[in-house]
Amino acid sequence: MEAFTKLTGLVAPVDRVNVDTDAIIPKQFLKRIERTGFGQFLFFEWRFDEQGNNIADFSLNQPRYKGASVLISRANFGCGSSREHAPWAIMDYGFKCVIAPSFADIFYNNCFKNGILPIKLSEEQVEDLFQRTAAHEGYQLNVDLENKTITDNEGLHIDFDLDEHRRQFLLQGLDDIGLTLQHEDEISAYEEKHSSHLFA
Repeated sequence: MEAFTKLTGLVAPVDRVNVDTDAIIPKQFLKRIERTGFGQFLFFEWRFDEQGNNIADFSLNQPRYKGASVLISRANFGCGSSREHAPWAIMDYGFKCVIAPSFADIFYNNCFKNGILPIKLSEEQVEDLFQRTAAHEGYQLNVDLENKTITDNEGLHIDFDLDEHRRQFLLQGLDDIGLTLQHEDEISAYEEKHSSHLFA
């Protein structure tokens, strides 16, 4: 997994509360077993009409947000089912950071396992980001995980909180397998010791 330290990225808004995982990646696209290829289906039913045409007023279809890597949304983002495909789709589309007032717990945990930084800010701070994004085409945020800060080029400075264990996961680019492999030597020694008893 790629380490996350600092990110300067274009911001895209999805101005909805209770964005659930079925909206993030609809169930009909869950047949793939790879983590890649889901980005094209992100927010599928909001991005496309029944004929497959772009819905012009949905933010991600607007040229000004093309290439965004920071997603801002409202409270309870990622609610609904526990499908890990939701962060897969977000990451595959190009988002590396999601900012919202609150997240569903399982989605929040799955973000860290897939290299995405979810940041919780107050309702007022998120509203300010929405207003800044709307007012300035090409609006970017600088997200610094090492120092736990968010800044822009207009004087914004926000400190955010994050569990230190999860912060280290992202800074070191570790998922659960990577964390386990940090103890590969001890695991190998244990297996060798116990296999010698079994076959003695």
